[in-house]
Amino acid sequence: MATIKDVAKLAGVALSTASYAMSGDSKVSAKTREKVLEAARQLNYQKNGFAMDLKRSRTNTIALILTDLSGPYYSELIRSIQDVALSNSYDLIACSSMGGKDSTAVRFLLEKRVDGAIVLAHNITDEILQAAGSSRFPIVVMDRLIASEGLINVVVDGELGGYSATRYLIEKGHEHIAYISGPANSYDNALRYKGFQRAMQEAGLEEKTKWKLNGGFIREGGYKSTKMMLMQGELPSAVFYANDEMAVGGMKALEEGGISVPDEISVIGFDDIQLAEYIQPPLTTIRQPMYESGSLAGHLLFQMLNGDTVNDFYKLKIELVERQSVLPRK
Repeated sequence: MATIKDVAKLAGVALSTASYAMSGDSKVSAKTREKVLEAARQLNYQKNGFAMDLKRSRTNTIALILTDLSGPYYSELIRSIQDVALSNSYDLIACSSMGGKDSTAVRFLLEKRVDGAIVLAHNITDEILQAAGSSRFPIVVMDRLIASEGLINVVVDGELGGYSATRYLIEKGHEHIAYISGPANSYDNALRYKGFQRAMQEAGLEEKTKWKLNGGFIREGGYKSTKMMLMQGELPSAVFYANDEMAVGGMKALEEGGISVPDEISVIGFDDIQLAEYIQPPLTTIRQPMYESGSLAGHLLFQMLNGDTVNDFYKLKIELVERQSVLPRK
């Protein structure tokens, strides 16, 4: 059976353009729309999920689209949204965005196979989200700013979090601070890094390129990037890992390298995952409201599904959690 992707390929247009054309959106020219419709006719394409735009019936299902389904951060997010979905007698489908524009997740959005969606996936483009979202198909976009009909933004104040973490280290006397980053295309990481840079610049401190390493927001990435830092010889006095998963991996690498935390090097993370308080030493970190942000996203989605008016932007606060992985610089 032909899919919207097949139609887009035959018509020679982008997937999102095909979606706009099939839904009759005025953003697409008459010539392009006719080309897409002709491709659909040739392939005998059945609009399937697009019929959901007419809201003849509901699926009583929402989708949660994540970059990754593993790890404590995503697990907490899934749990919070699942709780809201169940309280509204809805089913939740959680799926990975791996594969980008060719993924099943994108088809869920563009073909309206569910009633609405919550998206936390940096590889789902703004164009796709703008093509999919509408008043009849609401989407809550987490940790990204994007304006369009039917799209609501829920973000955490990552820049303040990055600033607070770095400022805390500086106030403890640390001047040589490394930054272990998440993915280069991550909105979350960009905000945290911006906060890091602002704190360093305010204090007149130099950021060293060799101490800015990419850990991809995963434990193994934190481990490998810290190993790379150790191989370079000169070490910073403190490391800001842009999430706790990387910090856990990094602390393992430091332990294997014979470097004591916090006696020889201080470590701070971001997220406050459950494991953070149980590792040794317990991790000082920036707490973001993981369960609360997922719960808010779920409640907003159901308000929109019920026809209620909601704001298009929500920002949640962060909190510094002091434990034992940071010591004052002597």
